[in-house]
Amino acid sequence: MPVRGLYAITDAGASGPEALVARVTPVLAAGARVLQYRDKSSNALRRLREAQALAAACRDYGALFIVNDDIDLAAACGAGGVHLGRDDVSIAEARRRLGNEAMIGVSCYASLERAGQMQEAGADYLAFGAVYPSVTKPHTVRAELALLRQARARFALPLVAIGGITAANARDVVATGVDAVAVIQGVFGASDPALAARHIAALFAG
Repeated sequence: MPVRGLYAITDAGASGPEALVARVTPVLAAGARVLQYRDKSSNALRRLREAQALAAACRDYGALFIVNDDIDLAAACGAGGVHLGRDDVSIAEARRRLGNEAMIGVSCYASLERAGQMQEAGADYLAFGAVYPSVTKPHTVRAELALLRQARARFALPLVAIGGITAANARDVVATGVDAVAVIQGVFGASDPALAARHIAALFAG
């Protein structure tokens, strides 16, 4: 399943499988093609139940389901893949645990050098950010539009832009040639999440 279009990432606005699915479903219906479950809490049973429920919702809408950081949770809930940061397990370990069909994405922050290393290591997509100031990670490094254009010229893998992206500024990001834009607050923090999702998804139409 390709990484393209709106890549939605769950926020902390709902807890529990039913509430989280209710929050996410309008965004999937509005055109999100990838959904990442991001939850840093230590409640393993709740996280498993939420991930299983979200995986089922993604299957219903034909979207790719990704788990942030946790390869064991990704395996347990039947996720389509995992997203790894600098301090997470290696791509090789994730591949060994999840299999060759799993989608393994990596955070490259603002480093083209890291992106090249991750491509060589077998990543399936490369994520760069923060493109704009981020509410979720206010002190993170910036990966501005010029860097996205450089990455597009250099790498054949799908590219994901993240950080501060909203329906109001996503057009400029998409114009750099990235394959997907990853959004948390820009969708789930909007007054109408489905409308925001539909607007961003439409930028990739055709």
